[in-house]
Amino acid sequence: MIRDTSTMDRPLTATPRRQRWLLLAVAGAVLVAAGALVLPGVLRWASSERAVDADSLRFGRVTRGDLVREVAVEGSVVAAFRPTLTSPAAGVATVVVQAGQVVGRGQVLVRVDSPEAQSRLQQERSALLSVQADLERERILARQEGLRREGEQALLQVQLETARRAMNRAERTRKMGLLNAVEYEKAQDDVKVAAMRVEAAKQDAALAAETLSFEVRNRESQVQRQRLVAIELERQVEALAVKSPVAGLVSRVEIADRDSVSLGQPLVGVVDLSRLGIEVWVPESYAPDIKPGTPAVLAIDGRDWQGEVARLSPEVEGSRVRGIVAFRGGVPPGLKQNQRVPGRLVLETRRNVLKVPRGPFLEALGERQAYVVEDGVAVRRPIQVGSVSIGEVEITSGLREGDEIVLSDPAPFENAQRVLLRR
Repeated sequence: MIRDTSTMDRPLTATPRRQRWLLLAVAGAVLVAAGALVLPGVLRWASSERAVDADSLRFGRVTRGDLVREVAVEGSVVAAFRPTLTSPAAGVATVVVQAGQVVGRGQVLVRVDSPEAQSRLQQERSALLSVQADLERERILARQEGLRREGEQALLQVQLETARRAMNRAERTRKMGLLNAVEYEKAQDDVKVAAMRVEAAKQDAALAAETLSFEVRNRESQVQRQRLVAIELERQVEALAVKSPVAGLVSRVEIADRDSVSLGQPLVGVVDLSRLGIEVWVPESYAPDIKPGTPAVLAIDGRDWQGEVARLSPEVEGSRVRGIVAFRGGVPPGLKQNQRVPGRLVLETRRNVLKVPRGPFLEALGERQAYVVEDGVAVRRPIQVGSVSIGEVEITSGLREGDEIVLSDPAPFENAQRVLLRR
């Protein structure tokens, strides 16, 4: 028979003193643990001036990176070149295009039938032929007169040579004693007279040539002037076929087919589709930071298109300034006149800076303070702000990378220095 071990067991009984110490040790450990858990919260609660639910607030972290300072704008598509073509003369217009039609450069849009312009052109062409005939007649007369003058000079030159030979004979005869002094002197006078006639004829011919040359030049001027008149009228008659100066789109037609039109009356408007831009309105406060060449980003059909400010008006209209943004690298297809286009102008890009998301705290605290979250308490801390973009704020001092701040409006904090954030 196997016996159990009951005869070997001995009960252990603790003394009252040891039991008390054991209970005290356990109670002390529990109190220390509870104090470690509760004391920080109690201290935060005791040091805070107010308490606010954290769920009602928005928070953000200080990060390091690039900050793009920009301004949001709302624009509309406009054509940089959108001429309105007018009637070149009074007459009856024939319209050969419709509004919205795509046209090429030089394509006829409207033809104006002007009998008056046609008649004037024929008259001026006839006048041109008349003055051209007068010019040719004057040239012929000048050549005839020149030939006549040359003949007279040649005849007088022969008479001079004859007089000289007669004087030579008279001189020989006188030496032989066969001629008296009177006849000899007469022969000398005949030579002088003939020489004077030759010289006078030369001078007269020169003056006549200058006069004829002047008359020819005058006739040539008249022909040139009349030719210019005819050319201008030809241009006007050719302009009766009103052509598109650009490849683009007919934006509007101001008249009906076969309407009577007057000189200078608007006929059609054309939009140059290759030179579309975006008309934007910028708040007056941003105008000093914007100049021609400022980069722009335009959102069209879910895609960002690059552009730049082409020009900015020097005038302020209703606290806004008008500007034109031109596309870089081509115009997006399918744009329409006056189409609404949102975008933003990139005023500045700051590299590798501390930044936080933009929130109502910035304006509410005058851009000089922020509430930084430290162990569940929002502590007001002075800061310095640099550039401010649409969605981010540069922090130049007062915060460190990784700090968490309150982005919401701190009005519930009631300007308290420390605010407990209830989670």
